[in-house]
Amino acid sequence: MAEPPKLGRVTLVGAGPGDPDLLTIRGARRLGEADLVLYDALSSDAMRVYSPRARWFFVGKRACRQSIGQDVLNRLMIKEARRGHFVVRLKCGDPFVFGRGGEELWALAEAGIPCEVVPGVSSSVAGPALAGIPVTHRGVASAFAVVAGHHQAVYRPLLAALPTEGMTIVVLMGLAQRAAIATTLQDCGWNANTPAAIVIGAATAAAWRWTGTLGELGAAEVPNRGSEGSGTGAPGLLVIGQVVAVAGEIERLRNSRDDAAPVERHRGGR
Repeated sequence: MAEPPKLGRVTLVGAGPGDPDLLTIRGARRLGEADLVLYDALSSDAMRVYSPRARWFFVGKRACRQSIGQDVLNRLMIKEARRGHFVVRLKCGDPFVFGRGGEELWALAEAGIPCEVVPGVSSSVAGPALAGIPVTHRGVASAFAVVAGHHQAVYRPLLAALPTEGMTIVVLMGLAQRAAIATTLQDCGWNANTPAAIVIGAATAAAWRWTGTLGELGAAEVPNRGSEGSGTGAPGLLVIGQVVAVAGEIERLRNSRDDAAPVERHRGGR
């Protein structure tokens, strides 16, 4: 009688903010070992170079579009692992930051499937960083909060509980709700002149950034080249707090040094 296939395994890999160079070394190694890659909508196609022999199957979720249900995806991972396959679940950002990684890990544990988690660079910090915005800065912001901007009933109580000083707010998946989010923050005591930013596709060649104030955020126009709330189809986020002004000052200083750099080099400066 034929022996049953050896039990496979699953690895949840954080793909980072989209640039394949920002994938971790361990994540790239796991892709190279995979038989099947179940990938998200915002995972870069360029990452396929790390896993040329694997089958790739799209399981991503996009706003206002039909997509595979979470229960169906869980069953698919379990079925493939029980067939002896090594499955990589390639998730945007970090698996445990609004990525349903906990749900998937739970389902795999219940089914007795070995599972590893490879953390990824979360877009909640990578997006602002790539746009030159520090989420914390000594003397300006000693903490930051990351919220999902899908539904007001969920984010409003969270925003209402946060201090209005010394704090940075990062909103993922909130571009379409930016007006409501701006209104909510002002209702909660945030000054309308608080610096704010929109960052779209920060890890891509089509990166785009808007800066202004919280009072202007709701009416800010974004590129209109698709869907996903941003109009571009690219991932986007909001940043609210004085750190946006810090980024502006840093950019001003860098630009002034760039203008002076040729003169400094001519004078023998370093």
